[in-house]
Formats: sequence, C-alpha cells, structure tokens
Amino acid sequence: MKSSQRYPLSKLIHVDEITVGGKEEGKQGRSYDSKKKKAVIAVELSEKHHIKRVYVKSIDDYSAKSLTPIFEEHIITSAKIVTNKWIGYEPSKALYNIEQKISDQGKNFKELHIVIIQLKSWLRAIPTHVSKWHIQSYFDVFCFRINRSQSKQSIFHQTIERMVAANPIFQGSIKQSLNV
Repeated sequence: MKSSQRYPLSKLIHVDEITVGGKEEGKQGRSYDSKKKKAVIAVELSEKHHIKRVYVKSIDDYSAKSLTPIFEEHIITSAKIVTNKWIGYEPSKALYNIEQKISDQGKNFKELHIVIIQLKSWLRAIPTHVSKWHIQSYFDVFCFRINRSQSKQSIFHQTIERMVAANPIFQGSIKQSLNV
C-alpha cells in the first residue's frame, strides 16, 4: 500500500519536519541527537483548507540536502509552499515558491499539525517496534490511506488491484533486507 506518486502536490502545500518514536526523558520537540526517527511531511490543502493529499519522507537529519527530495519527488515548482522559518528550506527557494513564517506553536499550520497528530497516533497503534529500516514503509501506508480517503468507494478495489499486480515477496528477500 503505497501511493502511485503520479499526482504531485500542486496548489497550497504546508511542509514541516517532524520526529516520531516516543518520548525522551527531559526533551521536548525536535531533538538533533535523538534516537527518534526524523521525517519531513508535505500536506496539500484545498481552497477551503481541507486536507487533499499527504506525503511523508524519512530523513537522516534536518539539512537542506535531506529536505530537498520531498520537493523534487512530490511537489511541482509552481505550487505555493508554506513552511516554518527553518533555515534548511532556504536553498529550495531558488526553484520553489516558498513562504516562510513562524509556526506560533502550530497555530499557523493547523491542518498540517492535525495530520502529524494522526500519523503519530496511527504509529502508536502498531503493536510492534517500528525500526528505522521500515519506517518509510509505514509512512507510505499512512499516505496511501490518507490520499485514498477522498475516494472511499474505490479504495478497496484499488488495493486489491495493486495486490494482484504486485510482484510476490518471498521470505528470503525479507531476510536480506533486514541484514542491510
């Protein structure tokens, strides 16, 4: 279950960097030396500020180099992008229409933070440890579900079509991916 990625985000997009993976003693918010998993999230909003599409990408750090791929893979250059004041977005301003404003504890990015809360709640409901090697797969499933929520009548049919068309995964290939 992964979005086809054939439909890039094209209108109003809010982008933010996040961490997932539980509380750490004495730390609040973004941690640079953390064992938490880091990600960048892009949420497309409709004219009425309803959530249309979502993409989440696992990253190693919050550098411009790590943040740039979500723009290149999922957002068209003519889109209006709104981010917080994080310096890592500065280099992308050369190609993208990016407005940076203060988050004001999430008040300026209400819909984005709703999706982040949904993502974190969904991950907490998974009854197993989500490793760094598999976190992108979990993000992909979450995005697939959110992106298909607009077409509830066809989500089951589309999922079955994808399952039938996909190549089989064998136990040996799963073991190999764990040893990487």
